[in-house]
Amino acid sequence: MKYTELGNTGIKVSRICVGCMSFGEASEDFHLWTLPQKETTEVVKAALDLGINFFDTANTYSHGTSEEYLGHAFRELGVKREDVVIASKVYFNEGKLKREAILREIEGTLQRLGTDYLDLYQIHRYDYDTPDEEVMETLDQLVKAGKVRAIGASAMYGYQFHNLQITAEKHGWTKFSTMQDHYNLLYREDERELIPVCKQYGVSLIPYSPLAGGHLTHKEWLSDSKRSATDTNLRAKYDQAQENDMKIIARVSELAEKHGVPMAVIALAWHFAKGVASPIVGAGKVKYLEDAAKAVDFSLTEEEVTYLEELYEPHRIVGAR
Repeated sequence: MKYTELGNTGIKVSRICVGCMSFGEASEDFHLWTLPQKETTEVVKAALDLGINFFDTANTYSHGTSEEYLGHAFRELGVKREDVVIASKVYFNEGKLKREAILREIEGTLQRLGTDYLDLYQIHRYDYDTPDEEVMETLDQLVKAGKVRAIGASAMYGYQFHNLQITAEKHGWTKFSTMQDHYNLLYREDERELIPVCKQYGVSLIPYSPLAGGHLTHKEWLSDSKRSATDTNLRAKYDQAQENDMKIIARVSELAEKHGVPMAVIALAWHFAKGVASPIVGAGKVKYLEDAAKAVDFSLTEEEVTYLEELYEPHRIVGAR
């Protein structure tokens, strides 16, 4: 495994991050394809054995049980707190990013994880109903209190992220060090504005859905997985551009066969070629992490990157709103 720094925080993370949305109690009103505690612990152990130290969850994943299962796995495996980097999020809760909501939700997150601090705390979306000053001052308060080491943002428009950073600069508050945006070979709309703003501020990219919900890991549009059959959110993200996306998937498959590697390796190697720090890989199976780890030591040529990108057509905005 290879490692990198999140922004200028001094926090060292593996080049692959474990996406923990697949952990937790399955439910009709969230996801039916999540893993129970025993399998969660097995996946966490496999990640650690691969040298992965970076885990991303959220307060609302599986109604909080993702955080609970992750914390339990660490304790069961005897993991030292300083040996892992834990990220969580706030927004999809009562009060969104109001001061009282953030202060309430951080306490619940820490309790469920069984820790007294987070390495990275992220706002899950932009809050149109709360002033930027209130959001950034509250996050800065958590950093100063030692409950959070660094802060990050997720899925918003470039101007919104820029305004939040400007607000923090103006008041001397903590700025964002990471951006968890929706970014992969099938969805590149953030290349227009958001990613250039991130580069301007030295912000590390840790995109979610780097494999497009699994679409970039198999030749066919659908698979026989439970997620493919039941995840309506996945279909809403990608089905509208299926015709164009299948052409790109075919090229990923072609390069994978040429190099004798899983398609996931090609898709993730593209992220590294684009300067991504640590793509967040959904961890429904140990094999997914094993394939992802291979990408760290694989490089695409400039010609191959161009070959993968040249068929892309503009997509409807998904994630920022």
